[in-house]
Amino acid sequence: MASVKPSTVLGRQLGDELRRFREGAGFSTAEAAEVLDCTKGKISRIENGHVPVRTPDLVALIHAYDVSDPEARERLSSLALTANRRRREGWWHQYGSVLGDTYRDYIEMETICDGIRTFQVQLVPGLLQTPEYGRAVTVASRAWQTAEEIDQFVQVRLARQKRLAGDDPLEFWAVLAEGVLHQQVGGQTVMHDQLEHLANLAEQPNITVQVLPFSRGAHPGMFGPYLLLSFPRVSALDLVLTETPTGNIWMERESEVARYRDLFDDARTSALPPTESLSVIRRIAKEHRP
Repeated sequence: MASVKPSTVLGRQLGDELRRFREGAGFSTAEAAEVLDCTKGKISRIENGHVPVRTPDLVALIHAYDVSDPEARERLSSLALTANRRRREGWWHQYGSVLGDTYRDYIEMETICDGIRTFQVQLVPGLLQTPEYGRAVTVASRAWQTAEEIDQFVQVRLARQKRLAGDDPLEFWAVLAEGVLHQQVGGQTVMHDQLEHLANLAEQPNITVQVLPFSRGAHPGMFGPYLLLSFPRVSALDLVLTETPTGNIWMERESEVARYRDLFDDARTSALPPTESLSVIRRIAKEHRP
């Protein structure tokens, strides 16, 4: 049986309590969302233990749900404080100096989600990168200046890749525009090794890689990369992370997430089948052989 992270257990315990008080007060998720001026998706993720509950939000919900029992209020506050403290103790926090808030949030979501679907137009996804490829990308970004910062960020990327192995590996599905395979990141040797690594990973049962060839022409997903995260509980709505040069953006509204589900479905059905994609990756890897 796969281990369950302490923060997830405590978060779910807190979420279950909040759900019980919400239902007892006769609040729908939409009405609870109005209390926090957020989306129904955020309420769902709070109640499923997938996001931390800030103290002001907890106080607002306790007041709205009319939780008057002092012991219950203290129990909720204690759960929230303990869960948030343990979230802050995640392995990624030792690299806080090189990680922005959005990236830290993403890593935390990555540790508790059970599936990721991504479309990439220019780069191999971080979870599938070799150290040399990841280093070349990090240097090219110019977001980190010193050798120590670059080393730390590459270490973070490699640590994240552990989610693809173990007793409960992440289900990962990537659709890559063909240009990803030709972009000379790090030079010929780095690209050869990266494509061989990508092909080997694509043979793992929990990893699917498809190539969207140039011959498909214009398509709806060509305007930018994105990641679509799904969670174990059906009631926990998916999240989308879009990547831009000036910062990444979370999307959680049902209509927005549904749009990206459609985009991914279009990409995967337009792309080459996994077996044919694997053949293309290996063929291009040979072309990059030093």
